[in-house]
Amino acid sequence: MQRRQPGGQGPVRRPQGGARGSARGTASVRTREGERSQSRPAAARRAAAAGAAKRTSAPNPHGLTGRATALLVILAALALGYAYPVRVYLTQLAEIEAMRQSQLEQQERIAGLERQAEKWKDDEYIKAQVRRRFFWVSPGQTPLIPIWDPDGRTDQDQTPKPPPPAEPDSWYGKLWTRLDPEPEQKN
Repeated sequence: MQRRQPGGQGPVRRPQGGARGSARGTASVRTREGERSQSRPAAARRAAAAGAAKRTSAPNPHGLTGRATALLVILAALALGYAYPVRVYLTQLAEIEAMRQSQLEQQERIAGLERQAEKWKDDEYIKAQVRRRFFWVSPGQTPLIPIWDPDGRTDQDQTPKPPPPAEPDSWYGKLWTRLDPEPEQKN
């Protein structure tokens, strides 16, 4: 007895005598009505499964698989997410180091001022400073005041030199100074 499968795919063979399988040992596939299909023998199915060509995937021309791409996207997102906090952290480390350096400089300055204050508690140091700064002399001493600079500069070095004339701002002023061979000097 032959019946057509739902969807019109061809006749379905029904085994004789109500047996579920055939005597040859072929396995059948159940159809929607609960009957086994005999359109393809079991030996043919096994042979195709065992000796058939295996499916292979085509090589990826881009070189990256989907998982590798997803991993790269996640790593890039993490890198971008952590870039700003790391920058802030490094900036704070630099600020802390600058503050430590400033604190050390302040401590050295304070120590120097404390040493200077200790010197001012000595009467002999005060007398030496008064002699040096105010040209104070004891009774019976002749004051000697040098008239030269202790740095070794002469009077000629102390007179200020006049500044060079200012460059003109306008284009025609610059052109005129280039054309004039001897600019006027005011005495």
